[in-house]
Amino acid sequence: MRGEENKKRRRDWNTDDDCRELLPQESMAYTVSPTPAGPVGSQYCVCKVELSVCGQNLLDRDVTSKSDPFCVLFMEVNGKWMEAGPRSSPSRGGSSSGPPEAVCMVPLDRTETAVNNLNPAFAKKFIIDYHFEEVQKLKFALFDQDKSSMQLYEHDFLGEFSCTLGMIVSSKKITRTLLLGNGKPAGKGMITIAAQELSDNRVITLSMAGRKLDKKDLFGKSDPFLEFYKPGDDGKWMLVHRTEVIKYTLDPVWKPFTVPLVSLCDGDVEKLIKVMCYDYDSDGGHDFIGEFQTSVARMCEAQDAFPLELECINPKKQKKKKNYKNSGIIIVKSCKVTRDFSFLDYILGGCQLMFTVSHEFAINFNPTNPFCSGVEGIVQAYSACLPHIRFYGPTNFSPIVNHVARFAAQATQQEAASQYFILLIITDGVISDMDETRHAVVQASKLPMSIIIVGVGNADFAAMEFLDGDSRVLRSYTGEEAVRDIVQFVPFRDFRNAPKETLAKAVLAELPQQVVQYFKHQNLPPINSEPA
Repeated sequence: MRGEENKKRRRDWNTDDDCRELLPQESMAYTVSPTPAGPVGSQYCVCKVELSVCGQNLLDRDVTSKSDPFCVLFMEVNGKWMEAGPRSSPSRGGSSSGPPEAVCMVPLDRTETAVNNLNPAFAKKFIIDYHFEEVQKLKFALFDQDKSSMQLYEHDFLGEFSCTLGMIVSSKKITRTLLLGNGKPAGKGMITIAAQELSDNRVITLSMAGRKLDKKDLFGKSDPFLEFYKPGDDGKWMLVHRTEVIKYTLDPVWKPFTVPLVSLCDGDVEKLIKVMCYDYDSDGGHDFIGEFQTSVARMCEAQDAFPLELECINPKKQKKKKNYKNSGIIIVKSCKVTRDFSFLDYILGGCQLMFTVSHEFAINFNPTNPFCSGVEGIVQAYSACLPHIRFYGPTNFSPIVNHVARFAAQATQQEAASQYFILLIITDGVISDMDETRHAVVQASKLPMSIIIVGVGNADFAAMEFLDGDSRVLRSYTGEEAVRDIVQFVPFRDFRNAPKETLAKAVLAELPQQVVQYFKHQNLPPINSEPA
């Protein structure tokens, strides 16, 4: 604890008794046609923007050391602040120095914590879809981490800044004063936010290692990590990526990592980038080992059998010591530039989404040509079919799953991403062949196929939840695991009084990710895609 004032501030920040972790926001749903034509609508006027955040002269909330700040990004949605990302802590506050009142916060995203640092440059970037035609209100709130808790009221508030995404994009870089909940400045605290449009879908994957790095620890070796920088428009170096720390070694091997090429070098493979090597210290006072400058074009010379070796230089040591050679070698084991295709890339490239509604027979009573023309064709076929059929049990899912899987299996011969199959099952919750269905779904997970299940009524949908592998890996009765999660279950009763767009979003939430995941796993590019 840090005194009664901080205790009071925390209590005010936690006045909502219902503070709790919430589920992440669902992914954006897409409505597409197999062959886009006509004028480009507003749904295509979207680009991804990467936001980099730095803080200056932040408030010091710690007694024996400096603050350990992290930044949380919120977006206003329907009058409420949504914290962009996988965590959440809905809270309300009202103290003179705490966050503002009457705000329901549900997590966008947050940065890593900068230990013992009042001037942090956060390596974690915020990536947001920028809608040109919308006013997207953002709030950047900084906190001093006190505990490992994800709940924001457990941490000391350092100040916030609100603006629109359009303001940042148009300025490219802004520096503003941080404010407390009462509107007064948070000491001399400032925040700098820089925007980078991610219009280039190329990504770079690097595998890095080190050899004979300088020893920095008195009773051990070093705990090295790397930081990658690119030159900013203001001439200053901007942090792009930070590797993990490798403990107790002078010969580290870091995990391969992937970053957008536009983040690392603005898409210019000839642009110089700077790599700095440090020895990690838990108090935040990391020891400088050395640095070097290179380019993506140079690093791309590295191959698996022929790594690229670069000298790590400490300029101060180089000036003082006549016999100084280097402070170790940084090795580029491999460097590959590829394209990170999105769902939209595959759709605009000509991939056809083949939808099937759950029937083992042709509802148009034409088994030689069972296809319907669009949604209207399905509705017409249903209207004509219903007076002539009788419903009966048992309800078996495996036959229809296997039926669509046979079509999907034929599509595995494709050399590019041309077809993907979606099976829609509308059910009352009763399923008679659970073991066979589990096995069919596991086998279908290897194919270009997804299954959407909509539960109708108030039955127990535990079996449907089991098939949806969000919380666990689905296994067949033989013990074989599903290669990927291809089932999305949505209970209709949760959306009975909601706008139809809300149901559509929930139903299609996981489909874009599943499509991209399959084609990437199979190394299938969009039709007529350009090489990286």
